[in-house]
Amino acid sequence: MPASKSVRLGRKRVLPSCPNPLFLQWLTELRDEAKEKNHKIHYTYQKAISSLNKYPLPLKNAKEAKILQNFGDGICKILDQKLQKYYRENGEGGGSSVGGYVNRSCDHLLSSGGDAPIHSLPRGPPSPRHHDQRKDGADHIKTMKKKKEYVPQRGSGGYAVLLALHRKSQDGNAFMFKMELQTAAQPFCDKSFSVPDPGSKYTAWSSVSTLIQKNLLLKTHSPARYYSLTDEGLALAKRLAAAQEEEEDEEDNVVDLTVSDEDEGDVAAPAECLLPGHYEILLCVDVIETTGGSSGCKQALVAELQRNKVLFDVRKLNVGDFLWVAREKVPPPTGQRAVRKEFVLDFIVERKRMDDLCSSIVDGRFREQKFRLKRCGLSRVVYLVEEFRSSHLSLPEATLQQAVVNTQVVDGFFVKRVQDVRESAAYLTIMTRYLTELYQKRTLFCRSRELEGDVERPQTPGDVCCSLMSFAEFNYGAVKNKCQTVKEVFARQLMQISGLSGDKASAVLEHYGTPHSLLQAYDQCSSEAEKEKLLSSIRYGKLHRNFGPALSRSVYQLYCTAGALT
Repeated sequence: MPASKSVRLGRKRVLPSCPNPLFLQWLTELRDEAKEKNHKIHYTYQKAISSLNKYPLPLKNAKEAKILQNFGDGICKILDQKLQKYYRENGEGGGSSVGGYVNRSCDHLLSSGGDAPIHSLPRGPPSPRHHDQRKDGADHIKTMKKKKEYVPQRGSGGYAVLLALHRKSQDGNAFMFKMELQTAAQPFCDKSFSVPDPGSKYTAWSSVSTLIQKNLLLKTHSPARYYSLTDEGLALAKRLAAAQEEEEDEEDNVVDLTVSDEDEGDVAAPAECLLPGHYEILLCVDVIETTGGSSGCKQALVAELQRNKVLFDVRKLNVGDFLWVAREKVPPPTGQRAVRKEFVLDFIVERKRMDDLCSSIVDGRFREQKFRLKRCGLSRVVYLVEEFRSSHLSLPEATLQQAVVNTQVVDGFFVKRVQDVRESAAYLTIMTRYLTELYQKRTLFCRSRELEGDVERPQTPGDVCCSLMSFAEFNYGAVKNKCQTVKEVFARQLMQISGLSGDKASAVLEHYGTPHSLLQAYDQCSSEAEKEKLLSSIRYGKLHRNFGPALSRSVYQLYCTAGALT
């Protein structure tokens, strides 16, 4: 039999939970601050934290940390500066080991019952002076931690979210949905809440996780449905809002002696509209059109736009792939913390390659996308169809061609056929130049869909003025998964029936806005035959065709059949 291994008896040594807690605390603060500002260096700090957590011995100073992985000269220099500041404020304390005093104090602070860490135990009986030094050091660190409060930097995502929720609470509403919160917070933030900066994967919305960790923000449900402030968050938001109001009041009291009374009307005019020459036409490209999928083709599109010197911006679009906005050239005064005005022009483009068109028809996205485009508030919808020859399509080419024709004839969209990505970029370039010339002498006024409805009077080339939606209102109104009304859900239900298009669903909604009203109409019918033909005479679309008896019978069976449908 093989010799049995020797068994080592005795008490296990209790390893210190944090041999270098001050260094760990400072690195954590540096990481959180860098992450708040969306700086990539927070990855480096995180790697240094991981290395420090694996090191079992106390460090006397930051220079000794150079033996650890991911500890460069820059991090060691920062830690040394913080350590020297700590010594100036608290003294180096007893003992010859500089790092020993720091770590012994923090071990006493961080230990919670049980045995003390081995390296913090004194060799002999502790003297009263040594005990007082440890106690004073621990009490000071506790006080220092209590005094240090997290306050988001002005213009950051956390700052903007707190202000937006505070303003919402003043209106009597305690919570906001994600898209609503992003739209309301954007004017107070220097970064975008939807599109990351070049070279980064983080947006201003990344700061929300920090607010939740600091117990300033609450999110409900998983995934999050809506967000609200905690009591601590509300108190901090009130202070931030008061400070901002004071700064704005100071700037409002400054008198500009270069502006005469006669010019005040001209200065105030752009506040409610965009005058000719004060805005530029900008092409907005959906972020999905530049990332994921066939990334080579998508990057080729961006490269072509850059080569054609098109002014464009990549951002999140909740409907469509391309649209144009009139963007204010000169940003507003610094104190207002607002982004430049952006009004959406009455043109939107949905780009479809033939293989994408095939898959969208199969999974049902095709009809739903067309329905959302019709309800987005823009009347000029363009379907940009790219040819794509492949033998692996799941639908016959004749079916795809018929779908394209129906999009133009039945849905009333303008269909533009192109051969490849380069021609798509050329078409977008021509459209951008055309719209720049079309709107260059127009005064643009902002209108609201909520106050004036979804339908806008089409603009003609001779119009001097036109009313447009703001981009924020347009994009929020086009959210796919936002809270829907009964009427919107009813329309989606109807469109699940084969052959029932968006135009036909809209026609039904004009007569019966809810399922309840439709069921009441069925109850008033005297016979089954009358119920089946209830919707057959409803007219839909530009040609005012009849709904038809077959679809009418299908709707009746869907809502009035008891039990499962066969």
